[in-house]
Amino acid sequence: MAPNEKTFAEFFAGIGLVGEGLRPSGWRCIYANDIDPKKHAMHTARHGEAEPFHLEDVGNTDAILEQMVGAPFLATASFPCVDLSLAGHYRGFEGEHSSTFFGFAQVLAALGQRKPQVVLLENVVGFLTARGGKDFMAATQHLAELGYWLDVLLLDASHFVPQSRPRVFVVGVQEQLRPASPGSLLADWNVELPHPLRPKPLLDLRLATRLPTDWVTLDIPAPPKRTITLSELIDQGDDQDWWGETETARHLAMLSERHRRALEAARTSGETLVATAFRRMREKTMRLEIRFDGLAGCLRTPRGGSARQIVVVADRERIRIRWMSPREYARLQGAPDFPLEGPATQMLFGFGDAVCVPAIRWIDEHVLTPLYEKVTG
Repeated sequence: MAPNEKTFAEFFAGIGLVGEGLRPSGWRCIYANDIDPKKHAMHTARHGEAEPFHLEDVGNTDAILEQMVGAPFLATASFPCVDLSLAGHYRGFEGEHSSTFFGFAQVLAALGQRKPQVVLLENVVGFLTARGGKDFMAATQHLAELGYWLDVLLLDASHFVPQSRPRVFVVGVQEQLRPASPGSLLADWNVELPHPLRPKPLLDLRLATRLPTDWVTLDIPAPPKRTITLSELIDQGDDQDWWGETETARHLAMLSERHRRALEAARTSGETLVATAFRRMREKTMRLEIRFDGLAGCLRTPRGGSARQIVVVADRERIRIRWMSPREYARLQGAPDFPLEGPATQMLFGFGDAVCVPAIRWIDEHVLTPLYEKVTG
């Protein structure tokens, strides 16, 4: 492998959607890792056996080093978010899932001279607040101890697809890649103005987190305005698996008075409402909560009926309701042509636990590929 070849290693790869966002600009995967055999099956359905995939616990450093050939320029890690969210009771790095971050960091340290020049972490917004911000501080300080200078961004997939999916991205660069111009590296954080990707609470957290290296501010534009609508991604034909009258009525009875009025107003507007909903327990009562903002809710893994997303299509004539399909999950993650093989629950789990492809592609365009080109000239 030639020095500084445009290669990446994808840790916690899942079904491989980070790589899906990187490959169009010429990145080549030399190592992918995950512990879930069902996600491995979906990854293989997309990329075939020729694409490297190591089914292994990230904590098994020796096995990973033996399997990884060459020195990736970039390493990505979408480490488990379970313990960083409400579902995991915000246990953070004290939980058994999200603490796997340190297995990834151990691999970075063990790579030695093969350590990637750029690192990209991705996780839920709870990563910033879990245990009062201690987990974020621990992770970023650990990366800095490995020699990385860091930036952190808050990017919502809703800029690219009609899905509310805010995510935290931490970019780490080795010292030779850190920005040095006055316009992109500020000596005094107190004078920096908030950016659409770095709101003030995020800047405050950076200011409170002391690193052995330092924070940097990468030159990155404001995210684009989304052009695709939810109605373009949701199948509305009668051939879909719409619920019958009894099940539809049961769910409509779960609406709060406020949502009932909003649904009726949408129906009588003369337009067709295409929306999504979740079932939620509110004050010991099961509610059907519909979004009326043109966005799907954040896709999640289907752990029970409250985590699975529902489609609602309504007009003057009728209201139709059903579960969202795996193909619609794929579209909302920016992977409309991803092959769907296996049980529907497996597909929903794979996409619900993945990243949004166009968000990764945008970060690549404005951050990752420019960093690579800075080295290669």
